[in-house]
Amino acid sequence: MDKKIQIARPGGIDQLRVSADAPADPGPGEIRVRHEAIGVSFIDIYHRTGLYPLPLPSTLGVEGAGVVEATGPGVTRLSPGDRVAYAGAPVGAYASTRLLPETRAIVLPDDIPANAAAASMLRGITAHMLLTLIFPVGPGTTALIHAAAGGTGALLSRWAKYLGATVIGTTSSMEKAELARQAGADHVIVGRDADLIGEVRNLTEGRGVDVAYDGIGGGMLARTLACVRPFGTVASIGQAAGPIPALNLEDIGPRRSLSLARPSFMAYAADLSTYRTAAAAVMDMLRLGIGGTIDTAYALEDVARAHADLEAGRSIGSMLLVP
Repeated sequence: MDKKIQIARPGGIDQLRVSADAPADPGPGEIRVRHEAIGVSFIDIYHRTGLYPLPLPSTLGVEGAGVVEATGPGVTRLSPGDRVAYAGAPVGAYASTRLLPETRAIVLPDDIPANAAAASMLRGITAHMLLTLIFPVGPGTTALIHAAAGGTGALLSRWAKYLGATVIGTTSSMEKAELARQAGADHVIVGRDADLIGEVRNLTEGRGVDVAYDGIGGGMLARTLACVRPFGTVASIGQAAGPIPALNLEDIGPRRSLSLARPSFMAYAADLSTYRTAAAAVMDMLRLGIGGTIDTAYALEDVARAHADLEAGRSIGSMLLVP
């Protein structure tokens, strides 16, 4: 039986509802995808809790991979049986099948498994945005990456190392520290209560990092700002630890002369040209072995457990749902 996961109102994992779902006929310009794997990310949690509001009721999920099962009128680029992956809007991946605009589907090369693509599309396109648009990372760049053993952090570390950067990662435990090193971190600062600012200063001989990526939020952003050199960049990419307190402009400049970005994956992926360029780069990285490391694959109906594990920080790497 086909299934889908919906929420009727924002809230906790108790709002996730599993229901039967009959495959729908594609409309003009649409395809129907039968999922082989669906990515799970903090964007899904932000949608579920209402931090990023959705029209209700709504099916969650912003990335997946599978096989084209049917095509609607006007679809010329794809045919039933084609393998595809996607990320971004429209939301609705948490389902056995879904309708998707043909323009959002990225053809999957034969040498890239569906689970690897589903684990890497959102995080890979996010990494492309951060490493090219927000701050051009290359040889000589020193980057601070929080949660460097997590799904986004590990992929970002691998990609930054490929580009020639020196990576300073942070993790919450020694176990995760080893995983961060395997992902390419040159140095790892362990523990939520570690002397982050002091250790970064020591590692950079007092200079500070060129760029920092903070998906933790809460009170961490203020500490992250203090780790960056003058005229460096901080990208605030999430708030897994809770809301970010109000920021005083004097915390950024003029004395520090910092650039603070609050970039959106959804906004970046909304432009089709940018989306396709970034997706092609993700496929190139996957061929090099630079992609999301799959931590756990859950049955689609076990979505509540997946969300609980992600929110509690029990995941290491990327998480998937399998219909």
